[in-house]
Amino acid sequence: MKRFVIVGLGNFGASVAEALYSRGHDVVAVDVNERAVDEIAPHCTRAVVGDGQQVEMLEEIGAESADAAVVSTGDDITASILSTMALTDLDIETVYVKVISHDHARVMVRMGAVETIFPERESAFNLASRISEQGVLNYVRMARNLSVQEMVVPAQWRGETLRDLSVRAEFELSVVGIHDTTTDEMIVPPDPDETLDATDTLLLAGRDEALERAAEFANGTVE
Repeated sequence: MKRFVIVGLGNFGASVAEALYSRGHDVVAVDVNERAVDEIAPHCTRAVVGDGQQVEMLEEIGAESADAAVVSTGDDITASILSTMALTDLDIETVYVKVISHDHARVMVRMGAVETIFPERESAFNLASRISEQGVLNYVRMARNLSVQEMVVPAQWRGETLRDLSVRAEFELSVVGIHDTTTDEMIVPPDPDETLDATDTLLLAGRDEALERAAEFANGTVE
């Protein structure tokens, strides 16, 4: 079991707190909004009304012993900066920060955040990818040069093996898993000599442009 501190209890922060707590972790949630604290209280170890920008307050709730922290202060960039500073002053090395823009993300990385999360942008990329390509079932943008996409097996690939197809050489993509939809089993890593079926989907990782080309191939729009 790990201990997490969540600073800011908007939709994102509250959802993270609840998800971590449901996985059996020790979760301390902090916000200046008393109503938000009351709502999350049944779904975390401890909920506190307080200012997450203040080192003293974070010390009082035992934040210095946390394994990681999540800062989610909405549109208040100043609050996210000061909260991240306070957490790093307590020697919490692993701090994740929800951001609202690329500039915000750049600042937070400079402040020591190990990762920035831009939920609205990531959700938009996911939706755009799924609705623009019929063969794409799921899409997650991991970083500027890496995304993961779940795609139906193109008709041309059915009955073939990954070894025969040479997906890495042909598309500059890695097949990190095969989802057998008949059994709902995700095979990771995939067997390169297993024949692909129409009921399989592929979990592909690579650059956005390579994933887009693979999706177009699956839809029959390119050869």
